[in-house]
Amino acid sequence: MRVRQLSAAAAALLLSAALGGCSDDQGPARTPAAVPVPADPTVGTGDVRPADRAAVRDGGTLRWALDGVPATLNVYQGAASADSALLAHALYPSLFRPDEHGRLVPDPDYLEDAESTPPGQQPQVVTYRLNPHAVWSDGTPLSAADLDAQRAALAGQGTRPAGYDAIESVTQGADPQEVKVAFRRPYAEWRSLFGPLYPAAETATPAAFEQALTDAGRPSAGPYALSGYDAEGGTVTLVRNPLWWGEPAKAERIDFLAVPPEQRLDALDQERLDVAPLTAAVDRAAPVPTASAPAEAPPPAAVPEAAPEAAATALKRAESLPGITVHRAAAASLTQLTLNAARGPLTDPLVRRALIRAVDRRRIADAALTPLGLPAAPLGSHLLAGDQEGYRDNSEAAGPADPARLLDEAGWMRPAGGGTRAKGGTPLALSLLVPAGSATAKRTADALTAGLADAGVAVQQVAAPAESFVGEHLAAGDYDLALFSWPAGPSPASELRPAYAKPRPDADGAPEPGGNFGRSGTEEIDRLFDRAAAELDPAARLDLLQEADVRIWQLGHSVPLYQRPELVGVRAGVVGAGAYGFGWPRFQDVGWSGQDTPWGPVVGSRTEGGGSADVG
Repeated sequence: MRVRQLSAAAAALLLSAALGGCSDDQGPARTPAAVPVPADPTVGTGDVRPADRAAVRDGGTLRWALDGVPATLNVYQGAASADSALLAHALYPSLFRPDEHGRLVPDPDYLEDAESTPPGQQPQVVTYRLNPHAVWSDGTPLSAADLDAQRAALAGQGTRPAGYDAIESVTQGADPQEVKVAFRRPYAEWRSLFGPLYPAAETATPAAFEQALTDAGRPSAGPYALSGYDAEGGTVTLVRNPLWWGEPAKAERIDFLAVPPEQRLDALDQERLDVAPLTAAVDRAAPVPTASAPAEAPPPAAVPEAAPEAAATALKRAESLPGITVHRAAAASLTQLTLNAARGPLTDPLVRRALIRAVDRRRIADAALTPLGLPAAPLGSHLLAGDQEGYRDNSEAAGPADPARLLDEAGWMRPAGGGTRAKGGTPLALSLLVPAGSATAKRTADALTAGLADAGVAVQQVAAPAESFVGEHLAAGDYDLALFSWPAGPSPASELRPAYAKPRPDADGAPEPGGNFGRSGTEEIDRLFDRAAAELDPAARLDLLQEADVRIWQLGHSVPLYQRPELVGVRAGVVGAGAYGFGWPRFQDVGWSGQDTPWGPVVGSRTEGGGSADVG
């Protein structure tokens, strides 16, 4: 069985939240493929109100904002969204879960232990020891059959997520809790497999796998069970799983409510939500019409100059809402500037390297993040986020720090007295593709435009909506420079390889970029990714990734800029919720504090009384 890959347009819609699209982010979604999304901001690690279980009340209801009721809870289907992934974390097992630095560690609720054969020993066999108490909601224990059915569903040429096609077999070991997974070739990033894990009944046949997963009666295996799924009414209701074997869920019920980003500040203010992602609500806030403005203001894309001011107003309002704390964290996503090596002056590697050296990453990070109250932390790696283990700034590999010398060498000379460089009477003028309506992208683009002007490069900004950003521009090659983000995760060798793989000839002999929208690559970079994906020694694997990153810098493919941010509004008294960074909620710990809040005692999902906002 093959899983269809997302089209470029569908990919843009699916992940538009990550870079200022029409939706908001619910945490890192492990989607079928690494796909780009138009650009946004970032900061540090997770910012979650700690959950001391002893101080969390037993009971109550939480109201949590979604962009919309997702079409499916199967994150491997093309219709899946970030909301699909968020709900799946409450309902389905993941054998490993990321810590705040993106390292995958066993989740003891599902996995007691897992061990791979040592480096150099062939074939690679991973032995999993499942939690003997782990059962699906119909009482069936988790078993090798579930892992094997998912392997069969997701394996196949060109299929994502990566890794399943490297598996030779899945068999039961010495007892029902022991599962042995044998690989036909070494696969270093095996910990990213089987998360989420679905019951065999949902993945064993093509018909079962392709069916939308929305029904409350189907087996799940999380601290919560699905009790209501109302797409028309915009609600998904989760209740405690009566067969849950782990620490009991604190909240009795979680109501996930479809609330568009532009309505979330009002919903928080009116006490209709308790947890609400606010990245898009702030970044894409519409400018407030003035008395002289038309009654119906044009969309943000039509008034980009007003977007940063509107975003600042929205953030100030969010921070002043009574009883609401705005949590901030670095999302698992790397915002970068991609250079189209197949068009105009950028076909010359010297010009690409010159532009890379001319980009002031700190200036850009400051412009993008400081207005949000976040540290201006520029990135120096294409493959790892700043808070991931093994991160290293490899930007010096781009070569000499003087872009003027490189541009002179390439024949692009600056007129006496300054101005835009030219060659043969043609000015060095480039287009910059930015996501329409994003305040952070606008600040980033303005800082980038000013910095390149200092180097004698003229830049014209072109705003594109999320629905056409990928398909009509990136995939079609209709741009010179582009701002967007790639998801960052614990498996960069396999997840990010398509973004840098050397374009191959299509049936007509023309280069086919695939997922490499920069359209530059080398056989050496491809080999380094492949070796890293197969290297079972962690230190050696990291060395190969660092070498690949150095080669990408030298190629002049793109410039990593910063991690984008998560902004999440959380009501006073709610613990275990916030901005999760690389992680995701531990839903059984999320609930209401047992202590009185500044609003008074907690009653169900509401707080009653009066008082000041929680600023702790």
